[in-house]
Order: sequence, then structure tokens, then C-alpha cells
Amino acid sequence: MNLDNKQRTERRRTQMLEGNLLRLIPAIALPQVVAMMIDSLYNMADTYFVSRLGPAVTAAVGINDSTMHIIRALALAFGMGAASYISRLLGAGRDREASQAASTNLLTAMGFIAFISALFFVFLSPLMTFMGATESVKPHSMDYAKWTLLFAPFTAGTVCLSQTLRGEGSTTFAMLGSVSGCVINVFLDPLFIYTFNLGVAGAAIATGISKIISFSILLYPFISGKTVLSISLRLFTPKKELYAEIARIGVPVGMRTSMMTLSIIVINNMAAGFGDVALAAVAVANKSMRFVASAVMGFGQGYQPIVGYCWGAKKYGRVKDVFLYTMAIGLSISAVFGTLLAVFTRQVISIFSGDAEMMGIGVILIRSQSVVLPFHVTALLVSGLFQGTGKAVRAAVMGLSRQIFSLIPCVVIMTLLFRLQGLILAQAVADVVSFGIALVLTVPMIFELNRLEKQKAGTGETGMKEAVS
Repeated sequence: MNLDNKQRTERRRTQMLEGNLLRLIPAIALPQVVAMMIDSLYNMADTYFVSRLGPAVTAAVGINDSTMHIIRALALAFGMGAASYISRLLGAGRDREASQAASTNLLTAMGFIAFISALFFVFLSPLMTFMGATESVKPHSMDYAKWTLLFAPFTAGTVCLSQTLRGEGSTTFAMLGSVSGCVINVFLDPLFIYTFNLGVAGAAIATGISKIISFSILLYPFISGKTVLSISLRLFTPKKELYAEIARIGVPVGMRTSMMTLSIIVINNMAAGFGDVALAAVAVANKSMRFVASAVMGFGQGYQPIVGYCWGAKKYGRVKDVFLYTMAIGLSISAVFGTLLAVFTRQVISIFSGDAEMMGIGVILIRSQSVVLPFHVTALLVSGLFQGTGKAVRAAVMGLSRQIFSLIPCVVIMTLLFRLQGLILAQAVADVVSFGIALVLTVPMIFELNRLEKQKAGTGETGMKEAVS
């Protein structure tokens, strides 16, 4: 490690372990907030431009959210699993091992996603039917999915690089990569959809090209020596121990995101029973809510490297403080954004469609979820605490809580009982249930942090290396 890199590493470690939290948390998390919101705009841009082609095409993009969620679930399993491990390694001063983890993770993830995409391509027609596509929507869904799968390895690479930057605390670089890709996507969408007359396939091609550009921009800081970590082929070290550490958090994250995909598939199949307009309304409402929720998801992911550094350095009291400060910030943001979205719901939906039936369904969907947005945010931030500290079992429970324990049962039961109205309100009810689960898991964790801090004060440090595991 050269002198400049070593100095940069020490400055970052000092910042994470000793910096003022009121300044540090926003400084680390805000770029990730912007990156998450920009990432949401990728799909919203596609939906906006293709919505002019009719409800069936709009629904097709919504159907492919499930395909993209599967790709992202696998990519996030690699990316966030590595990010948690990297933060703890850096906090413990094991810098070369952190770079080996970053390099190995990136190459493995891209290769694995390429294999999965090829498998999906072979079974594309039945896959789209399983995702909830009706006969009128299915041809458009397949056109979009073909290109999505082709570019999937770069999507995975973008996710992994972004999460690796977050793991070392360089969230500004992560933000720049996401912002540049989104801006390019917004310009390319109308060009490929309308000028080149490629329709829904053009939207997928435009997004794929923007992902390649994002990947290149995110890779540049690593290969140019502007980051704490390094990524190169010579650092590729596929060891069982490394993969095991990535899997400790990566598997729960992958399970959580995969279950999110399953819940979207269930919702789409339920909505398809009420027609293409209902299916399109669900797609528009979910994308709108995801954009708002992504702001707090950014905080949830952005504060994790601080938690990881502090946990790796055995600063347990600071871990608790980071969590409580972030919770206060997150709840404040969700209250403001939830109120704004509830007030301007009709204006938001009118961006995508003026259809009266879609407007009626979308208004109730968005407003009901806006009211319970603070509950949703609490569960996200609690999950971030467990991921940052490497608590695999509790992270898995939180990951499954909203989807398996809450959302899917609520969607199925409420739709059977109350038809379309039940489907519309199910997601809001699920957020309340998952909030209760989050509270049950959080209280013991706070007591554990207090106990560990008192124990450390009484017995002294036992070595930072042990805290990584």
C-alpha cells in the first residue's frame, strides 16, 4: 500500500470511529440516499416513457420488475454481504484482506449472474407467465426481458461496485456512478423507444447501455487508486473462508430481496385477475412508493459502514448511538415524504396515466402506504443494524418479516376476503405487522450493545480481529 493510500485509509478509519455523528451520518449516508433515489428513477423513467404506448406495455415493464428483482437480489446478496465484511475488516485494520474480498466478490458475482441470466433466457416464456403476465402483456414483457437479461452481468457489477464503495465509506463515488447512468438513461429512453421505433425493447436497451456506463464509472476509482480498497485480477482469491463471510450477511439479504420478488409476483398475479389496468396501476403505485422509500433505504445502507467500522473496532456504545441518530433522521424524512406523497398523489399518477380507473386504484394504494411509511422505514433501519454488525440470523428474520411473515399472507388473505380493495390495502397492513417484528428484535440488540460496552470497559480490549466474525 503506497503512502497516499495508507494516509487515506487512516483518515477514513479515524473519521468512522471518532467523527461527530451529527455530521458523519449525513455525510456518509446522503450520497447513498441520492444513489438509491437515482436507481429508482431508472425504472420510473422506463415506465414514464413506455406509458404512452398503453396500459399493456406499462404493465409489461411492471412485470419485469420481478425479473430485475431476482437479478438484484442475487447481486445484492454478493454486494451487501461483501460490504458488511469489508467494513468490519477495515475497522479491524485488515486492509489487504478487504481488497481481496472486494475483487473476488465482483468477479464471482458477475460470472454467477451471467449463468442465471442464460438459464432464464432458455425458459423465458414460462417465466413471464409465472411472473403474472396476461396474454396481452406477455409479448411486451418478453421483448423487454430479453435485453434486460443480456445486460444483467453489468447490472450485477454495478450493484457490487456501489456496495463495495459504500462498505469503505466512499458513498460519493457510488452516487456519481448511479447519477451518471440515470441521466444517460433518461436521454436514451426516448431515442430508442420513439426515434428508433423499438418500443418497449428500446427502453430495456437504453437502461442496459446506461448500466454499462455506470459500471465503468464505478470501476474507475478502484483502478486509479482513488479509493481505500483496490480491485484487480491479482487480488482474486476464491477461498472458502471468504465466501463464508460474504454469505453470512449476503444470504439473508438475498433471501429478503428474493422474497420481495416473490411478493411482487403474488401481487401481480392477484392484480392480473382484475385486468390490465389494475396491473398497470399496481406497477405505477409501487414504483412511486419505491422512489420515496429509497431515500430512507439510502440512509439504511449508508449508515451500515459506520456500524461495521465501529463493530469491528469494538466500539459498541458508538454502534448504538449511530443507530439511534439514524433512526431519528430516517423517521423525520419518512414523515415529510409520506405527507407530501399523500397530498400530491393524483399529480404523481397523472404523470404516467390519466385513466380514471387507474387513478382510483393508484390513489388508495399510494395514500395507504404513505400513512404507514414510518413503520416501513423502522423495519429497514433495524435490518441495516443487523447487517452492519454481522448478525446473520436476526438479519435473516428481518429480511423475511415483511415479505413472508407479513406481505404475502396479507395480500392473499385480504384479496380473497375483500377482492380488489383488499389487494390495495394489503401492503399498508403488512408494514404495520413488520414494524411489530422489528421492535421485538431491536430491544434485545440495544441491551446487548449496552452489555458489551460495559464488559469492554471493565475488562479492556480483547483484540479487534475477533470482532470481525
